[in-house]
Amino acid sequence: MSLVLDSAAQDLLFREARTVGSFSDEPVTEEQVQAIYDLVKYGPTAFNQTPLRITLVRSAEARERLVQHMAEGNKAKTAAAPLVAILSADNEFHEELPHLLPHFPQAKDVFFAERPVREQSALLNTALQAAYFIVGVRAAGLAAGPMTGADFAGLQKEFLDDDHTPLMVVNIGKPSDEPAAFGRAPRLEFDQVVTTV
Repeated sequence: MSLVLDSAAQDLLFREARTVGSFSDEPVTEEQVQAIYDLVKYGPTAFNQTPLRITLVRSAEARERLVQHMAEGNKAKTAAAPLVAILSADNEFHEELPHLLPHFPQAKDVFFAERPVREQSALLNTALQAAYFIVGVRAAGLAAGPMTGADFAGLQKEFLDDDHTPLMVVNIGKPSDEPAAFGRAPRLEFDQVVTTV
């Protein structure tokens, strides 16, 4: 065993964890979401930037507005999930860099003065943070159903603004007892992915 993390934790976070499409009725509390964020905020990003923004869709009215922008195959499961989060990139993340990078506060202007540069960096680093968020959901004993099948222009107009770019929608909750529709899909092996030079 080359990993410090014990086998049960490895199973919880990776080996036994699955993308979930159906959930139990058990609610996801604000405290659980706070605990998830308070863990995953420590995941590394470039320049310690924090472009991830999380919009929790809790009310029935907001859920109805969200569902109308989901792809047909994602509508029913999004309507039924205990909690849904819209993960988006804040393209004005650089405004926080003097606080987040106190040893190099000028990074805000040196590297991120131009909007296209910020958008590219925000997209990459939000994707990193979204992955940490999904693992954090698993660490809380919950399951995540991340989806990119949606009308993102519609989501942006409905829930965000021009400075925030939606990246994915994540259904969150305790998995239902229904068996998974498919077995675990294959993964590439080490030698197919890793090259040593």
